[in-house]
Amino acid sequence: MEQIGIAMIGCGTVGGGVAKILAEQQERLATRCGKTLMLRRVVVRDPGKARPHIAREIITTDAKAAINDPSVSIVLELVGGVSAAREYVLQALAAGKNVVTANKHLLAEHGAEIFDAARKHDRVVAFEASVAGGIPIIAAILQSLAANQITGIQGILNGTSNFILSSMAESGASYADALKEAQARGYAEADPTLDVDGSDAAHKLAILAQIAFGVTVPFAKIERFGIAELRAMDLRFAHELGYTIKLLAEAWLDGKEVALHVAPVLLRHTDMLAQVRGAHNAVQIVGDAVGEMMFQGAGAGALPTASAVVADLIDLAVGRAQRTFQAAKLWSANARGFTLRAAEGVRSRFYLRVLVRDIPGMLADVARVLADHSISIASVIQHEALEEHSEQVVPLVIMTHYAPTGQFRAAVKKIDTLKGVVPPGVYYSVDD
Repeated sequence: MEQIGIAMIGCGTVGGGVAKILAEQQERLATRCGKTLMLRRVVVRDPGKARPHIAREIITTDAKAAINDPSVSIVLELVGGVSAAREYVLQALAAGKNVVTANKHLLAEHGAEIFDAARKHDRVVAFEASVAGGIPIIAAILQSLAANQITGIQGILNGTSNFILSSMAESGASYADALKEAQARGYAEADPTLDVDGSDAAHKLAILAQIAFGVTVPFAKIERFGIAELRAMDLRFAHELGYTIKLLAEAWLDGKEVALHVAPVLLRHTDMLAQVRGAHNAVQIVGDAVGEMMFQGAGAGALPTASAVVADLIDLAVGRAQRTFQAAKLWSANARGFTLRAAEGVRSRFYLRVLVRDIPGMLADVARVLADHSISIASVIQHEALEEHSEQVVPLVIMTHYAPTGQFRAAVKKIDTLKGVVPPGVYYSVDD
C-alpha cells in the first residue's frame, strides 16, 4: 500500500494525540484513505523527552531537514505562536509540501500571505483543527453547507471562558475563584489573558468570517470584550430575568455588510447555546436554505483536536482537501463583495446595570437620558442596596428594546456623569 510521509513540527499535547491515533489506528486509517499515513520526522525542542507512540529514530530538532525530507509530502505544523510557525509553513509550501495546521492565531494574522503562497506553489493548507477543536465546523461550512449563504454565526469558541462562566453561574463562585479552578484542572494557562479577554475567540471568528463570507478581517478590527470584569451580580440578575451570560463570537450578515464581535451576551435559558456547560465549545450556524444548525463538542484537548488534524491528513490522502481548497479560493482577491459593518451601527437589545445612590429621582434621571438618546425601556428592576459596597448604592437593572449600539453607548456615557450614579454602567447585548 502507498505510504504518505508526514513531518510533524511540534509535539505537545495535540502532537501527542496525533501520534497516538496514527500509531493505534493505522489499519482503520489506511482503510479510510487507501494509503498508510506514516510519521517520518517529528521536530521537537527536547529530543530526550519520552514520547509514547513515536520511534526515537524519527525525532529531531532540525525543522529544515524534516521539511525537505524527500519521503515527506505533508508537513504538520503544531508549534503554536506566530513567528516560527509562519516560517515553517512558508518553507514547507515552497518545498512543495502540503500543510496541515491547527494554528488559529497564525491564520487570523497571516492567512492571506499563507494561502497566496499555497496557490503559488500549487499546494494545499488544511486547517480544520484551528477552530473549535474536534468539532468539524470548517468542513461543515465549506462542504456540507456549500449550497447555503451563511447569514449568521454564534459560537462559544473558548472552553476556558465557558468553564469560568459555568462555574460562576452554577456555584456562585467569583471570577477569581473560577479562574483558579480552571487553572487547577488544566483548562486555563498560567497567563489566561488570550482566553479571557476574547482574543482567542476573535482569532477563530476571523477564520469563520473568511470561510463563511469571504471577508478578510484584520484581527484589530474585531471588537472584543472579555469576561475578566464580569461580576457575579450580573450573572445573578440576568438569571432572574431568564437569561444566561455566555462569551460569544458572533458574525451576522445584513445585506452586503458583516458585523463581527466577541463579547458576553445574554441568552435565554432555553437557548441551546445557553445550555453548553463546562469547557465545551459550540457553534450555531444560520444558512439561507437550511436554517439554524448547532454543532457542539470538545473544543480542545489532545484527542479531540488530534481528531480534526488526522481528518485533514485523510482528506489530503484521498484528494478531498485539494478539491475543496481549489474551489473555496480562501483569502484571495476573489472576495464576495461583503464588507465589515461598524459596531456602532449594529442594532441590539441591551442589559444595563447602573449603581445609583439611594436617593429619590435616580430612576427618572437615568430614564430621561435613555429617552434623550431614543432608547426605549422594556423593563426595570431595582434591587436592594448592596451590602458589599462601601457606599449606600442600589443596582438599577434595565432591559431595553432594540437600539443602535452607538446611540446606546453614548447614553451610558452620559448616565455615568449623572450626580448620584457610581460609574461605570455595565452593559451587555441581549439575544432573543
